[in-house]
Amino acid sequence: DFLKQGQGMLLLYTMKNPSFPEYVFSSESGIMCLDFHNDHPYLVAVGFYDGNVAIYNLKKATSQPSYKSSAKSGKHTEPVWQVKWQKDDMDNNLNFFSVSSDGRIVSWTLVKNELVHTDVIKLSVEGTTMQGPEGLQLQTLGCGTSFDFHKKIDNLFLVGTEEGKIYKCSKCYSSQFLDVFEAHHMAVDSVSWNPYHLKVFISCSSDWTVKIWDHTIKTPMFIYDLNSAVGDVAWSPYSSTVFAAVTTDGKAHVFDLSINKYEALCTQLVVAKKKNKITHIQFNPVYPVVIIGDERGHVTSLKLSPNLRRMPKEKKGQEVKKGPEVEIAKLDKLLNLVRDPESK
Repeated sequence: DFLKQGQGMLLLYTMKNPSFPEYVFSSESGIMCLDFHNDHPYLVAVGFYDGNVAIYNLKKATSQPSYKSSAKSGKHTEPVWQVKWQKDDMDNNLNFFSVSSDGRIVSWTLVKNELVHTDVIKLSVEGTTMQGPEGLQLQTLGCGTSFDFHKKIDNLFLVGTEEGKIYKCSKCYSSQFLDVFEAHHMAVDSVSWNPYHLKVFISCSSDWTVKIWDHTIKTPMFIYDLNSAVGDVAWSPYSSTVFAAVTTDGKAHVFDLSINKYEALCTQLVVAKKKNKITHIQFNPVYPVVIIGDERGHVTSLKLSPNLRRMPKEKKGQEVKKGPEVEIAKLDKLLNLVRDPESK
């Protein structure tokens, strides 16, 4: 209930002591999302339930955010579902983006100690102009739920919506989309680009499905039905064909397309089903560990067993290839099996 705002907390843990947080920040409004800066890991961007965004600086002793948006400075009017740091702007100012149910994708730049906002895009829903007072035509805005920025093409990003559509957008065009995917029947809970293959992205939804796409083709390459609403999906950082998803029935699913294209290698109950749902999953970028968050405020860390992080074996006589080229080739091979001959 948006009118009943509750308090929120930002807790930072270390794996060395998972039972007690290293840093504790409390806030007036619930914290919905956060992102660490790549080059300055002591900076954390957060999005609040009341529509504000803020930057916390872990180097400072204060428990208040160093910078915060306000009603005057273009805050969102609905909860902020995701924030993501971007490259610094031309003047080396810090910059991050936010997406919210109010249908706005906003770029926030830190200029002279204040957050300056620019609306990058408004998610208008086609064919839904409403008749306002005195004959005014009001455009209904779509509700943004998640987004992700392309790893190499700086301007390109995807936005998932509550209506089930995924928009392909550019930072350069604020009034139009590059493409629209009729992706899901219910809200898109997560969308993300593959870390290796530049054309591939994955999406998941409350309609029980996870779908893998080539962004140049309007239909999905792979569809997985997980028999329950899918709260989150994440690519692994070490393999182009491994991803994990969590479902509201308390299960985590790990897939490796190069081993099995049809079903998960592992499906495991992580939380008790009663009145609890898993909402997030994230891979550790270095270690074979995933962390899973649920509605009750618990974070569970799990280690992937060796069969879930197995690297493909090199065939005898072949020169050993390493790195991203192998990962791209591995996923390409799978995609070529399902691509239409005409769309190649």
